[in-house]
Amino acid sequence: MSNILNTFLTSTPFLAFLYLFIRAYSWTFHFQVENEAAWKEYHKKGGTILLCTWHQHFFGAIRHFQSYRTYNPGLMISKSKDGHIIAEVARRSGWDPIRGSSSRGGLEAMLKIIDKLKRDRLIGHIVDGPLGPAGDVKAGVIRISHAADAVIVPFYIQADKAWYFNSWDHFMLPKPFSKVSLRFDEMIKFPATTDNELFESQRLQLQEIMRKGAGYSFD
Repeated sequence: MSNILNTFLTSTPFLAFLYLFIRAYSWTFHFQVENEAAWKEYHKKGGTILLCTWHQHFFGAIRHFQSYRTYNPGLMISKSKDGHIIAEVARRSGWDPIRGSSSRGGLEAMLKIIDKLKRDRLIGHIVDGPLGPAGDVKAGVIRISHAADAVIVPFYIQADKAWYFNSWDHFMLPKPFSKVSLRFDEMIKFPATTDNELFESQRLQLQEIMRKGAGYSFD
């Protein structure tokens, strides 16, 4: 039975339906975007952008991030079965999914995402995914930003009405017709370093900024 279900959930007709459903569902949101102009202008002038968020927040961004398809952006997504579904939704939204995570195919995927970022100058990254712990920034985002000479732009989703799943990240699903805001933080540029202590301080600095930006405690 599970094989039949998995086949159905990964079939082209179901994935096409899911994509259209997400689009329709997201269009019920009363949506607001904040502080987007600065990084777009930086990109326009030749800058390289690494957009990053918490795993809990990514669903609320799908609607607006379809508008970035002209940038040919990339996104690292795990090789799990759930990751396959997310990757296909991302592909239909105009994003180039690169499969891999810290637990499966991570090094190969990181090299590909760095190459993608150098070439097209825009990728998205989930800093605590795919398995957490929630609120812990993994080292990959710092390595990627160093390798591609990219600025990091954290973003956050907030909704006045939402469901929170009983998952490791308390995944947030804004309710239909809720007020949803997508807020971009200031651009952050970390100088490349081979010093382990400095590297770790950069990771902790980003973690502190993003925990504060999320507006709640992960502890």
